[in-house]
Amino acid sequence: MIVYHVSEESDIPVFEPRKMAAGGDSLVWAVDEDHLRNYLVPRDCPRVTCYAGPRTTVADRDRFLGTSPAVVAIEAGWLERVRSCSLYCYHLPGDTFASSDETAGYFVSRSAVRPVSIECITDPVRAILQRGVELRILPDLWSLRDAVVESTLEFSIIRWRNALPRGAA
Repeated sequence: MIVYHVSEESDIPVFEPRKMAAGGDSLVWAVDEDHLRNYLVPRDCPRVTCYAGPRTTVADRDRFLGTSPAVVAIEAGWLERVRSCSLYCYHLPGDTFASSDETAGYFVSRSAVRPVSIECITDPVRAILQRGVELRILPDLWSLRDAVVESTLEFSIIRWRNALPRGAA
């Protein structure tokens, strides 16, 4: 099994476990192939991602996804940074990783991990679209966030602290 870590840093020789919260474990975080789409933007970019899960209704699938397998939505104010950044997708051996959140595709390791390869992504928009995922560019994310949270979709809301305040767009 290979898991992935996406960074704007090009030269990470070893991923050392880091403490995420006071009293928490020191961990190396990674994501599985299916959820890699959620991380093909700069780290600090706020985003709402969604896809159908086993309990998703046909109505929600039609309303939010249409023919797309998943949606990654970002604020319009982030589009130029997404277009112009280079990302580095580190391929990590999965032998020390355990699933932390199956819905989000998160994996964690308590051991240091050396990448087996690094892929440079110079066009993140293209990388998202090549996965068959819809990239939505919205003035703000609040309406989508509120609707997705109330839906039957699976979702991730990432780096929300960086989102525009409600009503600011």
